[in-house]
Amino acid sequence: MTTVATSAGEGAIAAAAPNRLSLGAAGKIFARYGSPRIMAVAAVATLAVRIPLGHWSLADLAVAGGILAVEPFVEWLIHVNLLHFKPRQLFGRRLDPLFAKRHRMHHRDPRNIPLVFVPLPVLAGFLAVLFAIAWFAFPTRYMSVTAFATFTWFFLAYEWSHYLIHSPYVPRTPMFRAVWRAHILHHYKNEKYWFGVTSPIADHVLRTHPAKDSVATSPTARTLGVDDEFELIRVPA
Repeated sequence: MTTVATSAGEGAIAAAAPNRLSLGAAGKIFARYGSPRIMAVAAVATLAVRIPLGHWSLADLAVAGGILAVEPFVEWLIHVNLLHFKPRQLFGRRLDPLFAKRHRMHHRDPRNIPLVFVPLPVLAGFLAVLFAIAWFAFPTRYMSVTAFATFTWFFLAYEWSHYLIHSPYVPRTPMFRAVWRAHILHHYKNEKYWFGVTSPIADHVLRTHPAKDSVATSPTARTLGVDDEFELIRVPA
C-alpha cells in the first residue's frame, strides 16, 4: 500500500481561511515546504552569480525570451508523457517512476498540499538536467548562467502557480482565473485535457483546451486509470 502524506500545512490553510486564503497567507504556507525553499535559493543564487558577471547583451534577452516561449510546450510534454506515465513491466520488473507515482497521488487527493510540490529527489534530478542543458546548449558562460537563471525562476513560478491553484486562494485576475479554472477541470472533469499549469497556450495550440461542456466527465480523472491503493498519514509541514 502506498502512503499519501498530509501535513500541518493543511491545518494552517483551514485555520487561516475556511473558504478562501489571502495571497500573503498563502505565501507564508508556501514557504514552509522544502521544495519551494530549495527552488527559491537556487533562483536567487543564479541571479547573484549572473549580475556581477555583467556583459549583458541582446543574446541574454533572446535566451530568456526563447525559454519563456517554449516553456508552455515543455510543460505540456512533461505533464502528458512523464507525469501521466502508467506503470508497466520492463524486463520482468515494474517500472513506476517516483514522479508518476506522486502525480497519481496528487490526482487522487488534489487538495492534499504536500502532494502539490515536486518531490525532493525529482527536484534534485530536474535541476541537474536544467543545469546540464544550460551549460552545454549555449556558446558562452554568460548565456549559460542567464539560461539557468531563467530556468530556476520559471520553475519557482510553476511551483507557486500550482500551489495557489490547489490552495483555498481565490484568483482575482482574469488571466490567473482562466489558468486556475482549466487546471481544476483537468483534475475533476477529464485528465486528458487542460495540461497547462502556468499557461494555457500549449493546450490551445495542441487542441487540449476544449469547451467544458464538450467533454465527458472522465471516470479515471482521479485515478489516471491505475488501481493504486493509498493510505493517508500526517507528517510535519
